[in-house]
Amino acid sequence: MSQLFARGRASRLPRSLPLATRPHTRWSSTVTARSIAALLTESSSPSPPKHASLTLNGFVRSVRKQKRVAFAAIGDGSSLKTVQAVLTPEHADALSTGAAVAITGRWAPSPGAEQSFELQADSVRILGTNDAATSPIQKKYQTAEFLRTVPHLRARLPFNTLLLRLRSLVTAQVTNYFANHGFIQSHPPIITSSDCEGAGEVFAISPDSSSNSADTAPKQSAPRHDHFFGSPKYLTVSSQLHLEALAQSVGKVWTLSPTFRAEKSDTARHLSEFYMLEAEVAFVDDLVQVMDVVEGLLRALASELQSSQVGSELLEARARQDDKDGNAVSSTVLARRWQGLVAGPWPRITYQNAVEHLQAAVSSGHAHFEHEPGHKDGLQTEHERFIAESLGGGGPVFVTDYPRDIKPFYMAPSAETTTGANGRSTVACFDLLVPDICELVGGSMREHRLPELTKAMEEHGLQSASTGDAEASDGSLQWYLDLRRYGSVPHGGFGMGFDRLLCYLSGVTNIRDIVSFPRWHKRCDC
Repeated sequence: MSQLFARGRASRLPRSLPLATRPHTRWSSTVTARSIAALLTESSSPSPPKHASLTLNGFVRSVRKQKRVAFAAIGDGSSLKTVQAVLTPEHADALSTGAAVAITGRWAPSPGAEQSFELQADSVRILGTNDAATSPIQKKYQTAEFLRTVPHLRARLPFNTLLLRLRSLVTAQVTNYFANHGFIQSHPPIITSSDCEGAGEVFAISPDSSSNSADTAPKQSAPRHDHFFGSPKYLTVSSQLHLEALAQSVGKVWTLSPTFRAEKSDTARHLSEFYMLEAEVAFVDDLVQVMDVVEGLLRALASELQSSQVGSELLEARARQDDKDGNAVSSTVLARRWQGLVAGPWPRITYQNAVEHLQAAVSSGHAHFEHEPGHKDGLQTEHERFIAESLGGGGPVFVTDYPRDIKPFYMAPSAETTTGANGRSTVACFDLLVPDICELVGGSMREHRLPELTKAMEEHGLQSASTGDAEASDGSLQWYLDLRRYGSVPHGGFGMGFDRLLCYLSGVTNIRDIVSFPRWHKRCDC
C-alpha cells in the first residue's frame, strides 16, 4: 500500500524540482508564507480553505527517501507538530536535518494515516545549510546540562520553541489582566541607588574607564571614589520602591522587569538575572486586598492556559516524554497544578499556625525535616514544600504575618489582633507557596507613616538617628521618605518570580531551562 501511495505522489511532482542553495542572497516570494500552526488549524475545520499555492518557511526535522518520492518533516516553531513535504528523491539528496528551507507547493489532502494534509512541493529553496554531522544539536537524546552549554542553539528544539510561546502567551495574559483591572504598566529603572531587599547581594556598576573618559590624555590612576553617578549605584534587585512612588500618582501600577541578584546559590531555583512581575496598589488598608489581586491574576492565567493551544501542546509533550533525566513532571501532575490554581479559594494561614502545623507533623511522625521548624529562623524550603503539599491539596497556600525581625524594613505591622509566638511583633506580609516550586510570590502592606518608617530604617541601619540622613553617603533614601512626607496613602504590593511561574506552569524542574540565556555564578555563556 505504501508503494502505491508513493507512486501516486510521485506522479503529482514536477519532473525537475527547482533547487537553490543561496543562504547569503536576498530572496522574496509572491506567495504568502504560512505558519504551520495556522495551516493545521485551518485544515482541522469542517470546511478547510483551499490553497492553490503557498509557501512554508521552516527547518528540516527529518528526511525520508523512497525510490520514487521523498518526504521531509518541516517545523517552524509555531507548533510542536511538523508538516510533511513531498519531494523528489533528487532534492532530498541536498537536504539535511536542521537546514532552513522555503518550500512552495500545493496544500493537499494526504493519503497517509499520520497526517490529514501535506505540502506537495513545486519549488524548494535551501536558505541555510546545516552540517548535521557536526552540529551541536543532534536528533539523539542530549542532556539538559549539555544543552545549557549551547543556549544560542537549543532554542530551536521543538520543546524549547514551546517554552518561548508559553512565555509570550503568559506575558500577554498578564498584560491583559492588569489592563482590564485598571493597572498602569510602567518601566522603572534598572540602575538604582539602594538594595531594596537589604540582603546586600547586589551587582555594583562602574563604567569602563578606558572607553568612557572625555579626557583622552593618560592618567596616573583614577580616584578611588570617582563614581560615574557621583556615588555607588547597582543593578536593581527589585522595582518595588520606585513602583511605590508611581502608585501614589495613578493608584495601581505593575511592571515585568529584569532583576539581578549576586547570589552564589547553585540550585535549580536561582539565577543571577531573572524577570520579576511586581505590582503596587494605593489606597488599600488590608493585606487581604493584595492577596486577592495575586489570586485573581494566577487563576486567570491558569484558566486561559487550560484552553489554549500552548496548554494542549504542553500536556501532549509531557504525556509522550522520555524521562531519561528522572525528574520530569507528568501530564497528570501538570494538569493538576493548573486546576489547583483555578480552584479556590486558596488556604490562608499565619506564620505561627504554619510553624505549629510543621511541629505537629514532626511530633506525630508524619514528617521529618533536616531543619527543625521553629518560630525564630523562618521557613526553609523543605518546610514550604510540606506546607504546600499538606495544606494546599495540590494548590497554593498563603502564609501571612511573619515575625518583623526576619523581614525587610518597609513592611507595615500586622493588624493588632495578630501576634506571633511569645508576643513577637509581626508584619502584614505574605508568601504564596506552591507545590514543588515553594515560594512563588511575596507581598506586604508597606509602612506609609513617616515616623514609623523612619524608626524602622534606623533599626536596620539605613537611617542615622543623629543626623536624620537616610543612607546619605551611599545613594540617599530620602526620596523614599519623601513619599511619606508629602501626601502618603496606605498601600501594598507584591513581587512574583516570573521565571519560577513559567517553571510551575510548564513542569520544567530547573529554572536554567526555562530562561533562554540563563546567567548564574561563573556562567554567562553568550
